[in-house]
Amino acid sequence: MKESVDKYETVQTAPKGEILAWAMYDFANSAYTTIVSTTIFNPFFVQVAAGEGSGLKPGQGTFLLTLSICVSSLAVVVSAPVVGTIADAQASKKKILLFATIICVGCTALLSEVGRGAYLLGMILLTLSNFAYGTAEDLVAAFLPELAARQDMGKVSAFGWTIGYLGGLLALAICFAYVVFARKMGQNSEAFVPVTMLITAAFYGLGALPTFLVLKERGRPDPSTRGRQMLKVGFERLHKTLVQAARYQDLFRFLISLLVYSCGSATVISLASVYAEQVMGFTTNDSLMMIFAVNVTAAIGAFSIGFVQDKIGSIRTLGFSLCLWIIATCGAFFCTNRIVFWGLANLIGLAMGASGSSGRALVGLFSPPGRSGEFFGLWGLAGKTAAAVGPLTFGLVTLFTHNNHRLALLSSTSFFVIGLLLLFMVNEKRGTEAAQMVGVNTDDK
Repeated sequence: MKESVDKYETVQTAPKGEILAWAMYDFANSAYTTIVSTTIFNPFFVQVAAGEGSGLKPGQGTFLLTLSICVSSLAVVVSAPVVGTIADAQASKKKILLFATIICVGCTALLSEVGRGAYLLGMILLTLSNFAYGTAEDLVAAFLPELAARQDMGKVSAFGWTIGYLGGLLALAICFAYVVFARKMGQNSEAFVPVTMLITAAFYGLGALPTFLVLKERGRPDPSTRGRQMLKVGFERLHKTLVQAARYQDLFRFLISLLVYSCGSATVISLASVYAEQVMGFTTNDSLMMIFAVNVTAAIGAFSIGFVQDKIGSIRTLGFSLCLWIIATCGAFFCTNRIVFWGLANLIGLAMGASGSSGRALVGLFSPPGRSGEFFGLWGLAGKTAAAVGPLTFGLVTLFTHNNHRLALLSSTSFFVIGLLLLFMVNEKRGTEAAQMVGVNTDDK
């Protein structure tokens, strides 16, 4: 165990075994984002569930997909801060995380029942699974300030993000091997996609087991909330936090920047395979291979950035990653060559790993002791608002431009540009000091 020398620091960096168990949740849930949200199910929904025989017009399938993502993300937006404050008050992050995991794994398995023309069933199950995934993502992130001393925050966050991409790679490799086998057996996507949903659900559920067996709940229940209606407590604490926005001005400035640039990243992550197949003419196998390569570069980006971030600061690191996003998406808009597109996709991978890891660590630095669930709930609020707005913007552009996915991608680039400009307004040192000066036993609670 390593202790910080900061006079305000009370957190020790946890044993490596427990940090690994925490990171295993990133390993497990990456199967969902890689297989369901990015590579296999989303393109399947557009081409099969909402494709020929569904009675929908071109462009409507993409719009309905983005609408489902929007609804589920808005549900997390409404619930995340309240769930976070309840988790802090009851010291129940782990219990709520388990409940959300069960829902996501179950709904992912049920996606295997979605076939040609069954877009309504697909929308319902995708909305429920994505909502549970988003809730769980916020809760597992809220353990970070309890596991890492402030000077180790970047490295620990990057470790989790890297392990996550490795999980996505393994899940993708398993599914890719099955798809190749199924195609050799003469099966089409209507036959092999349902099996990949079952593989993903099993991978998620089994991969998350170490988290629930080893990770400790270090929080302590707040005795002042005993016997009170917890939903009311959650809203009261959320209101108080928002009222105190001036004290945490850098956190809130960063959350605004995060909200904007995440509109772009959420869109690219959710619709990368759809874009590749609709614009570049990729097959399912092509998309699987591309996303596999992107996960490798994303893991490299996340792993490398942890060491850089703790030395040069989170703001500079994040700013660099946003510049990579801008270059890559602009290049993809003009690109007509598949080899060049592959290169741009891997540049996106580097940016994705770097921005995800550094952003999460920055929220950890700005979170006061004992309120990580609450503040990561706000992180979830910003991120999931972006996940609602970004993809829906993409869907609306394709709908009103008669399926022009290039223009839809270009609209996403503007989010990165604006987010980068807003990031310059955040003072990392001041935000960190504000968090250190506020403890569990102050009047803030």
